[in-house]
Amino acid sequence: MSPQPTAIALLSGGLDSATAAALAIEAGYQVIGLSLDYGQRHRRELEAAASVARSLGLVEHHTIAVNLAAWGGSALTDTAIPVPSDGLQEGVIPSTYVPGRNTVFIALGLSLAEARAAERLVLGVNAVDYSGYPDCRPDYLDAFQTLADLASKAGREGHGTALWAPLVRWSKTQIVQEALRLEVPIASTWSCYSGGAVPCGRCDSCRIRDAALIQAGRPDLASGATGSAPA
Repeated sequence: MSPQPTAIALLSGGLDSATAAALAIEAGYQVIGLSLDYGQRHRRELEAAASVARSLGLVEHHTIAVNLAAWGGSALTDTAIPVPSDGLQEGVIPSTYVPGRNTVFIALGLSLAEARAAERLVLGVNAVDYSGYPDCRPDYLDAFQTLADLASKAGREGHGTALWAPLVRWSKTQIVQEALRLEVPIASTWSCYSGGAVPCGRCDSCRIRDAALIQAGRPDLASGATGSAPA
């Protein structure tokens, strides 16, 4: 019998990354989680990531610090920049974009993946609901795959780690429906950007997620419905 293949999952603590990790488990991978403490104001998501890792039964879960907040430039790392709540504008990248975040995260994930001979790096990125962050788009992932294959020993030898972003073109409602099917611990996940003890229900992330939960028939999990459920 062939050994069970390994995948590294970038685990933010949010619904998307948890669902992507669950899909990898369903596909037969033993999954190692990697979370990043990058100085985000919504640090509650790190607690959520640890909870999700336990619930999904990941074989390992690592959290490492990379202080992207040191130079600011994003509403998620600089408290002087307000978290937007006016809705997304087509063609406008919102202030919640963190400069270079996914480039840094994927590079670190690939390092762990090569060290563990992992076949996949699982990403919960989505290009549909978050107004097209530049580092969540399919062309970015395609280009990074080329770089990953050139930059690693494993890639040069023809067995580099594949970037796997199964949710990249899905709507938020599709993601919620898949999370429900996979029995992802939705109530343990966290996506609110505002950094409070409970989800604000007003930021773009809360509103998009709440709308999808309601459309999927689970308004009980929406922050606006409960006032305290994780978003």
